[in-house]
Amino acid sequence: MSKTAQWFLIETEQEYNDAVAKYEEIKYASPGTEAHKEKLLLVHLIENYESNLWDLPQVDPIEMIKIRMDDFGYKAADLATIYGDKGTVSKVLHYKQALSLNMIRKFSELLRLPVSALIKEYKIAE
Repeated sequence: MSKTAQWFLIETEQEYNDAVAKYEEIKYASPGTEAHKEKLLLVHLIENYESNLWDLPQVDPIEMIKIRMDDFGYKAADLATIYGDKGTVSKVLHYKQALSLNMIRKFSELLRLPVSALIKEYKIAE
C-alpha cells in the first residue's frame, strides 16, 4: 500500500492551491483505489474551504460569470475556447440563451465557481 499525503482542513491559500493541484493530478483515479479515496476527500476539503472563504455576491449566474471573467482577465473568446461555440457563449452572456449543464460544468471549473452559484434561475431576455 502506497503512502498518500495526510490531508487536514484547508486553512490557507497555499494549502488550497496544493489540494487543487493534487486533485487535478488524481481526478481520473479508478474507483476503489487509494488515489480515488484521496480524491473524494480532497473534493470535500476543497468545497469546505471555498464555501467558508468565498463570500460570493448575490447576483444571477451570468453576472457571476462576468465578475469571475473580470477577476481572471478572461474574454468571451476564452469561454468559447473552453465551451467550443462562440455564438452560444455570446447568447448566454447577453441573456438570450440559458446556461446548459455542459456550460455550467466547464465554466465552474474554469472560473473556480461552485456549481451551486451557476444553477440559480435567472431571466432570459425575450
